[in-house]
Amino acid sequence: MSEYLGIDTSNYTTSVALYDSEDNTVKQAKRLLPVKAGNLGLRQSDAVFHHTKQLPEMMEQLFSSGISGNICCVSASSKPRNTEGSYMPCFLCGEGFARSYSALSGIPLYLTSHQTGHILSALYSAGCMELINKRFIAFHVSGGTTDCLLCEADSENIINISQISTSLDLKAGQAVDRTGLLLGLDFPCGKELEKLAMKCSEPIGKIKPVLKGMDCSLSGIENKCRNMLEKKFPKEYIARYCLEFIAFTISGMTERAFEKFGKLPIVYAGGVMSDILIQNMLSERFEAFFAKPEFSCDNASGTALYGFLKSQRKQK
Repeated sequence: MSEYLGIDTSNYTTSVALYDSEDNTVKQAKRLLPVKAGNLGLRQSDAVFHHTKQLPEMMEQLFSSGISGNICCVSASSKPRNTEGSYMPCFLCGEGFARSYSALSGIPLYLTSHQTGHILSALYSAGCMELINKRFIAFHVSGGTTDCLLCEADSENIINISQISTSLDLKAGQAVDRTGLLLGLDFPCGKELEKLAMKCSEPIGKIKPVLKGMDCSLSGIENKCRNMLEKKFPKEYIARYCLEFIAFTISGMTERAFEKFGKLPIVYAGGVMSDILIQNMLSERFEAFFAKPEFSCDNASGTALYGFLKSQRKQK
């Protein structure tokens, strides 16, 4: 037996994945939650409804691809972060399915956080899983977080995550989606905003990120982009300004983290970090690890890997 099932039901995506430890491969099936045109995300009640409908379909899709079905354990993300009070109803869908599958199959159940899954998925994708035994810095940048994190080896949780800094207001993914809606794009706006920004050949003026200590503020992006739109700036210029502002902000947060903790290995994870423009700007400044796009956005791959790593620890 070498297969490990992972489930993640975030506020954006229904995702299931299977990690095969014999050949170190991941198979996954995932689907974005449907959002009505013009809306910024979903209410939790709607997210739970759509997960309830989509999760069986994703399992059917995953297991229709020739998987043996010899599952060693099942893992699920049961909360956003491994911190006290961290909770979102949408994660109950994946946790409930995993608990039922575990009870029916008689296999172990492991629960982790959505954030841990993101980081493990990024480590796997970037080919640097060995970092789980070291100290490193990770960024989790998405619609719900813009966090700089100190990660250390942990016997119970695989990695212990401590927040170094965060956005004090708007999160990077929110800034992307709000700017995208201003420009007439559909939610979630990340991919289309990136395509639009890549059409801009005009240099963007000097950008000064708003840093407050080690934290950042991103609330000014939306107002600035709205003002530029009212002044008839080209949409592709506005899109590029938004993404460059985020890149400069993450760069500034990275530099301040290095000042405090030294130049530790650094990993960038989360849906926003799949943007090629942002990746290129950060790569010019730092030697860093990036997840591939399919492992950077919300996915259950890291959750499946968590189950494998927990199983290995239990056998020792």
